[in-house]
Amino acid sequence: MSGQAHEIVSDESESLILVDRDDNELGTLSKARCHDGDGVLHRAFSLFIFDRAGRLLLQRRARDKRLWPGYWSNSCCSHPRAGEEMEEAVQRRLAQELGISAALDFVYKFTYQASYGDAGSEHELCWVYAGVTGQAVQANDTEVAEWRYVDPASLSRRLRQRPDEYTPWFRMEWARLTGEYAGRLAAILDGTVQPT
Repeated sequence: MSGQAHEIVSDESESLILVDRDDNELGTLSKARCHDGDGVLHRAFSLFIFDRAGRLLLQRRARDKRLWPGYWSNSCCSHPRAGEEMEEAVQRRLAQELGISAALDFVYKFTYQASYGDAGSEHELCWVYAGVTGQAVQANDTEVAEWRYVDPASLSRRLRQRPDEYTPWFRMEWARLTGEYAGRLAAILDGTVQPT
């Protein structure tokens, strides 16, 4: 089910789904154009994958990424393709990037904009999911430079001490997952989550 360790799974020419702030689709635009300047609002997802001990899988983004290369971030982030259901997109990307699958639960979605100097910006309406896996990670090195599992309390301390080591969306998402959505996250981790 996993992709090749060096398989190229995304590029600047792929079409992303443009949306308004209510997540209504407005058309498509290339990934490159979506990330130029201040960015164009598009649909995305962020995945938080935990092991059975409750540790979060972090990844360091590949060094040749246009935006935030070499930064630590959440388990997996990407975009659904035009015509692709979100549930299909998140499993596709987990397999392509980390060589795993996981039962994922939707937690919330939000809009953010963050600039990375002259290289461009992220401007996303991002769907946030969390789930648990017992599978061994087989990372795709075109996307992932390094990965590790971390204890949530240790991660929260590190984020306070060295926030600049982490992507801006991850810092925002982790704050809400461990604050506003802490109860839902706990239910996902212990298998008692109720559908939304």
